[in-house]
Amino acid sequence: MNVKTQFIFFVTLCWPLAVSALNENTALKVTPLLKTTTSWDGKPIVYPKGQSEVTALIVEIAPEGETGWHEHPVPSLGYIMEGELELRLATGEVKILHPGDVLPESVGVLHNGRNLGKEPVKILVFYLGEVGSKLSVAHPEFAPSPLPDSEK
Repeated sequence: MNVKTQFIFFVTLCWPLAVSALNENTALKVTPLLKTTTSWDGKPIVYPKGQSEVTALIVEIAPEGETGWHEHPVPSLGYIMEGELELRLATGEVKILHPGDVLPESVGVLHNGRNLGKEPVKILVFYLGEVGSKLSVAHPEFAPSPLPDSEK
């Protein structure tokens, strides 16, 4: 068993004890936000095989701004801090997110984020990649079908 496998095995065994210990401490309040094995579009979350690297960013999208069509080659989680965000897949599937929502991002799937409000959207994002991997890949060549007037 390699060191990484041993570590994962150890953490898996200890995790329930750690969470249980936190919940028994009256000075702490633990609020679960998310526990999932899939991204928001139902695909399984798969961790990288190489040297792991975690990146944390705060992403801001200006009022009426968009991220542009892109995909993520690594798993990521987003926590909506402020604003209202529309996520649209290339297939047309849409998810609307509000402050406090947690999103396990889709991996290898074209999508676009759009700020629906008059204030910036602020998202705390954690990427679970490997050293040297890209976090996002832009696809400016993608042209989705026009939105119906009711969705503009």
